[in-house]
Amino acid sequence: MERNLTMIALFAALIAALGLIPKFTLGFGVPITAQTLGVMLCGTVLGAWRGGLAALLFVGLVALGLPLLAGGRGGLGVFASPTVGFLVGFPIGAFVTGFIMDQWRSAPVGLAAGVASVIGGTLVVYVFGIFGMMMTLNKTVVEATLLVQAFIPGDLIKAVLAGFITSGLAKARPASLLSRA
Repeated sequence: MERNLTMIALFAALIAALGLIPKFTLGFGVPITAQTLGVMLCGTVLGAWRGGLAALLFVGLVALGLPLLAGGRGGLGVFASPTVGFLVGFPIGAFVTGFIMDQWRSAPVGLAAGVASVIGGTLVVYVFGIFGMMMTLNKTVVEATLLVQAFIPGDLIKAVLAGFITSGLAKARPASLLSRA
């Protein structure tokens, strides 16, 4: 129990730390950050429930006003911005990523982590992000989908990185990969 709580808090902190990497904000108000890599790693390393809880803890801390998002943003105001969908999608994306890792034990760790990151950490988060942009920017689903195209190459690179990092962790410290425990 203590180990689980520690890992959940540690990975929430990892998502926050990845927000310190300088952001690049696109013209419609949504920044490109490294924080989705943290969401992917929550799922690939911690598994579905712990990964989802780590991302949920991060979202809760942001809601409480801690400036943990890229650019030092935090508070309830971010839930009225174009990024709301992505933020709400973090815990579900981490959960789905971890669920795929939990279920796809027959695949090599790096491959499973990369595919799980594309599906959970990118696709699922994008679905929520597109919906959030539709609501806040008054866009159609097609318009909002076209807006997120700029993020796809970077998020695919992050998914590959998540695969390599998870694979390296599995080789160096197999017991720390809770998604395969």
